[in-house]
Amino acid sequence: MGVKTMLPSYELGFYALTVTCAVVYSGSGIFEASRDSMNRKAFRDGIKPGWHYFGRKMDVADFEWVMWFTSFRNVIIFALSGHVLFGKICSMTVPQHRAVVYMLYGVLAVLGSMGLVYLMIILSHCLVLYSVALAKQRWLCYVAGLCCLASFKVEPFSSWQSGFVTGAFDLQDVLFYGGSGFTIMRCMSFALENSERKEGIYSIFDLLKYNFYLPFFFFGPVMTFDQFHAQVSTRELRRKDDEMRNIRIHALLHVGVIITVDIFFHFFYILTLPSDLKFMNRLSDWSLAGLAYSNLVYDWVKAAVMFGVINTIARLDHLDPPQPPKCITMLYVFAETHFDRGINDWLCKYVYDHIGENHDNVMKELMATIATFAITTLWLGPCEIVYIWSVFNCFGLNFELWVQKFFQQEPFAKLEAKMSAAMSRRIRAVFGAANFWAIVLYNILALNSLEFALLVTKRLLLTGFPVSTLSIWFITYCGVQLIKERERILAIEEEKCDKAKVE
Repeated sequence: MGVKTMLPSYELGFYALTVTCAVVYSGSGIFEASRDSMNRKAFRDGIKPGWHYFGRKMDVADFEWVMWFTSFRNVIIFALSGHVLFGKICSMTVPQHRAVVYMLYGVLAVLGSMGLVYLMIILSHCLVLYSVALAKQRWLCYVAGLCCLASFKVEPFSSWQSGFVTGAFDLQDVLFYGGSGFTIMRCMSFALENSERKEGIYSIFDLLKYNFYLPFFFFGPVMTFDQFHAQVSTRELRRKDDEMRNIRIHALLHVGVIITVDIFFHFFYILTLPSDLKFMNRLSDWSLAGLAYSNLVYDWVKAAVMFGVINTIARLDHLDPPQPPKCITMLYVFAETHFDRGINDWLCKYVYDHIGENHDNVMKELMATIATFAITTLWLGPCEIVYIWSVFNCFGLNFELWVQKFFQQEPFAKLEAKMSAAMSRRIRAVFGAANFWAIVLYNILALNSLEFALLVTKRLLLTGFPVSTLSIWFITYCGVQLIKERERILAIEEEKCDKAKVE
């Protein structure tokens, strides 16, 4: 049935009211739990004094968020401001050489922040993968690239390389593994694109300009080489109507989100609470479900802010970077679930779509997902929790196709053809609601802990059955219907835009 199927407005209004009441009820339980646990000894490391005019402590369990916006805030602002300043001057004077300026500034920034040894390690990997790219053999590019990636992700090679880098500041490990990991993915993209080039080869200078673009260097997102090379080589730099206005709006929006998240952490300790399972057992099933879901939403917000800030800088440089990840609240299928749009696009282009083709064949889809999650496991760093996360998400992605194929068979296809489009949408939303919670439970494995994921699963499916299980399923069903309604509106608007272009 089509995505444009419409439901009665009173039905959608009921769904919206139901979801709103459920969120408020679940949020009130989390708020009360946060208030009661403010001075709990087990939470001393995760809850610290916050903004004094709130009179409450603050959840500081996520050290990356705290580091970005406290001790390293000025360093980040200084480095990115310098990049924007030099980039702007170069774009106005010698736009044909702006990529060179970006590269030189990036090299100096990496040298100043991580030291000469780290820069030499990065350059050596670039040189190795460039040498491999000269052979123009895709399989060799994959093997060499994955071996280089493993050298940063698997012991003892990882510790051996990091041991060369001296210094000890809070974000050193994050910058080391972030910069090196993204470097390998960029080099693999370069090598694979070079192997597809029919005439000639790209120079190592093209690779260095691609890799040392500072906004993307440490934290991504990964922009495939073909896109970056085409955009950065453009000499006529023109902006679309209202583009600068949109950039300013997005910049202010990101500042607003950062402030909002800090305020939120004064009243909802969603990151610290799951660390004490004994305390978690006191919460209601609704609060526990809300806590699991809010952890997932926060990780999306964190990714959206980080990539959003980086993308704002890239747009000032006349680039069109990968968009921030799709809002987790708007997802109910595994195929669209990701927290890094750049890595997702990279995997889809070079692995998932390359093997799975149109994703209609069960065996090809199985091979594509296994290969994709094998590389994802290596990218995240092989360990027990990552293995479990990969297996469950790989299964979820394949299970969606299996269920789709199963219900395309007789007599289910005939039954759906006979029923109304609205009823078909309702039935599909029931399955979408179950899938939604599978996505939540499978992903809090990696975002939180296996123990917390098992506790939530047990409470929602076993001890909470049937009241909590069915009621939360129904609330999620209402939410999925609202997502489907948004998809319907967007599809209609897109159709109107396409018609306007044709006319």
